[in-house]
Amino acid sequence: MLLSTDLWVGALIRRAELGGAFAMVVRKGDARAGAVLVKVVDRKAGTVRLYSEATRGDGERVWMQPTKSDFEPDLDAYTERAARIDPDVWVVEIEDREGRHFLTEAVEG
Repeated sequence: MLLSTDLWVGALIRRAELGGAFAMVVRKGDARAGAVLVKVVDRKAGTVRLYSEATRGDGERVWMQPTKSDFEPDLDAYTERAARIDPDVWVVEIEDREGRHFLTEAVEG
């Protein structure tokens, strides 16, 4: 059984905070079944990455980078488009000095 999105997002934020990062919900979507985008910002290194959840053919939940860009305005534009298409989407932003995403599921390159 999958967790509701609001519980899952809360757990992600808690993992990030326990790891010394700062995390916040930038956009709140549907509490039960909203999709999630995770934006990871490393100001020290000047890097930004965006992760989107997906389901593989075998039903396993994975994360992928939905766009090749690492330019923050491009990633913000992507999240805005995603929110117009799916008003239930959540956006979580994590700022971490080491650029960690704190996702426990598989992350595909």
